[in-house]
Amino acid sequence: MITLYAGGENFGLPEVSPYVTKTEVQLKMAGLDYQKVPAAPDTSPKGQLPWIDDDGEAVADSTFIRAHLERKYDFDLDAHLTPVQRAQAWAIERMLENQFAWTWVRDRWLVPENFAKGPAHFFDTVPEAFREKVRAEVQARVAGNILSVGVGRHSDEEVLWLGTRTLDALDRLLGDKTWLFGDEPSGVDATALAMLIGVMTPYFDTALRRAAMTYPTLVAYAARGMARFYPDFAWGEPRSAAAAA
Repeated sequence: MITLYAGGENFGLPEVSPYVTKTEVQLKMAGLDYQKVPAAPDTSPKGQLPWIDDDGEAVADSTFIRAHLERKYDFDLDAHLTPVQRAQAWAIERMLENQFAWTWVRDRWLVPENFAKGPAHFFDTVPEAFREKVRAEVQARVAGNILSVGVGRHSDEEVLWLGTRTLDALDRLLGDKTWLFGDEPSGVDATALAMLIGVMTPYFDTALRRAAMTYPTLVAYAARGMARFYPDFAWGEPRSAAAAA
């Protein structure tokens, strides 16, 4: 049995981490049985979620989890893609994960009102005497990561410009297709869905979310993905952190 270690439902999302969502959707695409268990990042071999335990074998990082699953269970999420499309899928995934994700992670962690209603609640179970110290330390660590990837060095307007350029690119790549490469989803659709719902959740009111909602094709794509892979989840409904916990 595959155990997927995850952050859990919150912020109007089935998973707080887009990388966990990516892995979970790919597990669903592959038709593999799994159980999902809440976990903290420090339980992972790489200090981040997701990670899986596959019959005693620990594999961390969503990209390497996919590679492990495809190799062990002999399937290929991109079997219907041409070699050029495979290359394009890899480029899209890197665009979404290596920069776009950081534009809205910045909004969650570094905008005070968003942090207070969102990530600050990750520490609610920490003993009160240490809670604020731990919150501040982790927030500073995330801020350091955002600075290291470059996004943290830009103004609000510049970050919005970067994020909107990615939305526009994804919108043009999708066009009038059901999925990024045709009538059936491929591995990169799991990434795109995870990133889009991460920014589109109504839980956080951000300029980038408002920009994302002006792309009807992307809004419909996100809704289509949620209906297919999370049919029982009430997508798009605002929720409080307490209600989702």
